[in-house]
Amino acid sequence: MGISNKLGFWVLTALVVGNMVGSGIFMLPRSLSEAASPGGVMLAWLLTGIGVLMIALVFGNLAIRKPDLTGGPQIYAKELFKPESGASILSGFMASWGYWIGNVAGNVAIITTFAGYLSTFFPILTSQADWFTIGGYTLKVGNGLTFIVCTVLLWGTHFIILRGLESAGKLNFAATAAKVTGFLLFIIVGLFAFDKTNILPMVDTRISDSGQTFGLMSQVNNAALVTLWAFCGLESAVVFASRAKRKIDVKRATIVGLFIALGIYIGISTLVMGMLDQNTLIHSEKPLIDAIQTVMGPIGGKVLAAIGLVSLFGSTIGWVMLSAEVPYQAAKQGLFLPAFIKENKKGLPIFSLVLTNGIAQIFIFSTVSKSISGAFDFIIVIATLAYLVPYFIASVYQLKLVITGESYNNNLKSRMIDGVIATVATIYSVWVIISGTSDLKTFILGIVLLSSGIFFYGPLKKKRTAGQEQKKLLSA
Repeated sequence: MGISNKLGFWVLTALVVGNMVGSGIFMLPRSLSEAASPGGVMLAWLLTGIGVLMIALVFGNLAIRKPDLTGGPQIYAKELFKPESGASILSGFMASWGYWIGNVAGNVAIITTFAGYLSTFFPILTSQADWFTIGGYTLKVGNGLTFIVCTVLLWGTHFIILRGLESAGKLNFAATAAKVTGFLLFIIVGLFAFDKTNILPMVDTRISDSGQTFGLMSQVNNAALVTLWAFCGLESAVVFASRAKRKIDVKRATIVGLFIALGIYIGISTLVMGMLDQNTLIHSEKPLIDAIQTVMGPIGGKVLAAIGLVSLFGSTIGWVMLSAEVPYQAAKQGLFLPAFIKENKKGLPIFSLVLTNGIAQIFIFSTVSKSISGAFDFIIVIATLAYLVPYFIASVYQLKLVITGESYNNNLKSRMIDGVIATVATIYSVWVIISGTSDLKTFILGIVLLSSGIFFYGPLKKKRTAGQEQKKLLSA
């Protein structure tokens, strides 16, 4: 791999921040306010911050202790079993499959959100006027133009990445720096506009649509679920570990990126609760814009929408890069078909990039039909759970290293510290997974999503068997 495709500390940090602070930041304050009272939201942030920090430390430790295992947290699944065994390959493949599909779906969610914010400047994107009719289906002007915008953004990003991974990473860095600056300015404005009466009472009951009442701890549980999407992307530096200039940069970028993103999320979600009364916030479709408009008027809303576009553009670059890297690295570990290893002259995973974006293009067709779009929105919930499984796997693998002492060279102090970190990370992952799958329908569809990879495991197993038989013939 050429030096032009090696990523430094700040580019890796930008990938972590850019991928974490994407579309979720703009709706998170409303979702949190609906799930919990201000006190519950703050307590949920505290618990989530501790849990995610432990996972970040696990990622950093594994990147240093197991530098040969690259491609993301899902790669560690195969290391939980006997090397080259059926269980090892199957678990590694299934974890990589679920993580890959989750990435593709998440990337499309960001792209469609970009089109939504673009409508602030081009209202025609929301037009419900008829464009043309094919058979019994009538395409609306807004839906058709949204589809075109999403398609151009997807493949435009594709060709930006083809120019070189480092140049794409630098562009992502510039977009991330711009949006972090914008969000910091929002926080400064929010500090002056904050009205403490809007967050009172700090602790109050929340009632669901069915009439069920939620106390403080139930609210914390619900609020923690809302933050799932916010922290997807934490593992971005780990996915690109093989392309890092220095392995230590992976751990540093993950931790620094987490604290930057956590500061932005906590600052904005808390301040918005003080800028809008709780009833207004719960029913807001664009909470950040509504909040800034209370201080700066319509011009403030347009400025924030522009920041949103920059944010989402940077996130699209980062997520397309990450989505293509996952199956590429999995194939290098023998967990995906060898075709995914194919590179172009610049060392980029060209086959994986084209196929990943081809699948994303199919998802983008959801923008031309409300019924398909509604189904796709539900897939995003399932896809979020697909991220949590690799987080859990990485934490368990770290525990395995601590128990066996592998890679520690009799350093008891390091084993004890890492053991505590891995235990907390594992407990946190299990808690969130259980909470996320408490709904039976969500649980069943999540299993279906992960199980769909079985249809693609057959060709991989056949290919591996043929390769092993060929090796035996050559060694005979």
